[in-house]
Amino acid sequence: MDSWIYIALLFGIVLAITVQASYSNKQRKVEQLRKIRRSWGKLPEREYEYSEFEQLTHYFRKTRKEGEFAIDDITWNDLDMDSVFMALNATQSSAGEEYLYKALRMPVFDEEVLKERSRLADYFRDHKEEREKMQLLFVDVGKTRKLSLIDYALNLNDLPDSNNAFHYGCIMLIVASIVGFFANIVLGVLLLVGSAIFNVATYYRDKGKIEKYFTCIAYIVRLVKSSERISKEKIPELQPYFDRLAEGAKPLHSLVSDSAYIGPANVMKGSLGDIIMDYVRMFFHIDLIKFNSMKNKIQGHMESVQQMIDVIGQLELGAALASYRETLPFYCHPDFTYGKKTLLQTKDLFHPLISDPVANSINENRCVLLTGSNASGKSTFLKTVAINAVLAQTVYTVLAHNYHANMFRVYSSMALRDDLAGNESYYIVEIKSLKRILDAKDGDYPVMCFVDEVLRGTNTVERIAASTEILKDMSSSGMMCFAATHDIELTHLLESRYSNYHFQEEIRDNDVKFNYVLYSGRATTRNAIKLLGIMGYDEAVIRKAEDTANRFLETGKWTAE
Repeated sequence: MDSWIYIALLFGIVLAITVQASYSNKQRKVEQLRKIRRSWGKLPEREYEYSEFEQLTHYFRKTRKEGEFAIDDITWNDLDMDSVFMALNATQSSAGEEYLYKALRMPVFDEEVLKERSRLADYFRDHKEEREKMQLLFVDVGKTRKLSLIDYALNLNDLPDSNNAFHYGCIMLIVASIVGFFANIVLGVLLLVGSAIFNVATYYRDKGKIEKYFTCIAYIVRLVKSSERISKEKIPELQPYFDRLAEGAKPLHSLVSDSAYIGPANVMKGSLGDIIMDYVRMFFHIDLIKFNSMKNKIQGHMESVQQMIDVIGQLELGAALASYRETLPFYCHPDFTYGKKTLLQTKDLFHPLISDPVANSINENRCVLLTGSNASGKSTFLKTVAINAVLAQTVYTVLAHNYHANMFRVYSSMALRDDLAGNESYYIVEIKSLKRILDAKDGDYPVMCFVDEVLRGTNTVERIAASTEILKDMSSSGMMCFAATHDIELTHLLESRYSNYHFQEEIRDNDVKFNYVLYSGRATTRNAIKLLGIMGYDEAVIRKAEDTANRFLETGKWTAE
């Protein structure tokens, strides 16, 4: 009778643990769903550290094929594309955010690919239940903390080829010891103790060499499990993606069952079952044997790993894009034109990172030269056009009422600085930056480039002379250059090749007011000396500066009192 009580008590404990685990899992899902719903249609609030951004770049850098165009580091930093990425990053998994980062770095020149990304976004926008179900599944893929998801797979390639012959030999020692019992008990015990000591010692020796790689395999296993779960969903509109997920997971399916044999060798923690399994692993090297076979399988199917990351990333990009579009006051799909003849027609284009931005319109088939006072909006306009050109070819979304333009390769030379480590002056850094743009002009698609204050790092005479010729070169066939300058001389020297636009300001109540509206023609006002007065400089300094500037404008010569 007592035995039945113990059995019932044990059964009750197991049942209670099972119910508790089920309830906790359900509550976790409920909280995840609440978080997903709270964040929908809102800009993400998460901040990233530099190390995290560096980690995010790995998937892009390690899977980019030779010769594929990508936004280079100078342009990416000039446009503050890290912040654009953060505004878009409503993803739930590492696969999603790493794919989104790669997508923004690699503009697409196939409009059908872009339309499919937009179709996914539209589907998730219009199908809340299906979207939330998919987002919960994306959460299960998880986010890595120390490494990029692709690093977990590629790091396994650092390990040399290995086989399990030695570990099978260790198992045979235990078997031989057991057989020895039947011949001689004392001999059998001695053999068993000796083989156990040997197996445990070699276990820790070999396990120490590969311990960190167990985490790599654990993440790949998690990716496979999630891919299999997602691929079983019944959503016809997403079926092609589910088929590709199933295809990627299939050759790695055995990893899921094999992973049960891999666990931490720590007899001081865990349940009784865990402790027993730890000893089994130490004596028989089961996890080392499984590790080698799993590692070899992953190394032989790296394309499958990348396929799963890509497909989950594509789905997540669609959901994140749908959420981002909900934050916008308006947007449009780009209307692309093809060929070497460059064109940009857009109405009410605005910057994605500015709250309450001023929208501007432009209709041009020539290069553009911007003039205007300090802080009037020149640099912001350059970035507005550049960022939207990138968004047009990555997420098929432009922050404007309409946008008609070529598919461009986008370059910039704007926020440069001295390279102290490389012992290079600002001027050297600048001319190298400009040269890389000129070197790119011969390609299958036209270049759209953005230059802020060309050659600001040298003297006036040589700056105007060299700037004129460089900007002429940037106006050649297949290039559309947007340049901002304070050198009014350039607006006259380049007017046969560049259309002039400017921004204005108004000094009112001893303050400078900007409306940030784009106007046609060159700037006719200056505010640098007036700003000295607003900042409290001595009136004599301001008056003499004005007199000197006026004499130059009248005579073309610099003279001082």
